[in-house]
Amino acid sequence: MARVTQLEVDAITDIDSSVDLTPFINTATKLIDNALVGKGLDDDTLTLIELWLSAHFSKILELHPAEERVGAVAMQYQWKVGLNLQVTMYGQQALILDTTGTLGKLNEGMGLPNFLFECISDK
Repeated sequence: MARVTQLEVDAITDIDSSVDLTPFINTATKLIDNALVGKGLDDDTLTLIELWLSAHFSKILELHPAEERVGAVAMQYQWKVGLNLQVTMYGQQALILDTTGTLGKLNEGMGLPNFLFECISDK
């Protein structure tokens, strides 16, 4: 059962309130239940992590410009993003809140697989 509501996720994002966030909240809930419950985090912390993960999952497909310009007026945004849970500032907050490091380990494991190439020669 979800720990957060659509209104709570709406409060920390700029998502149109008419967008149904249920799939994103459900995804965050499932991740929390499977990866973090029983790891020593209290219910309030699990709720906060679920809130930030819900926002993360709702925003991962949005593109954000590094700079916007109209004529001589420009606005630059300063932030650093990575891959997986680090692709949004919301996912970054969830990683920080997880003091067990579990999400960080999952995040590292989501990268591209490592390949081993062997050169076989008949010489």
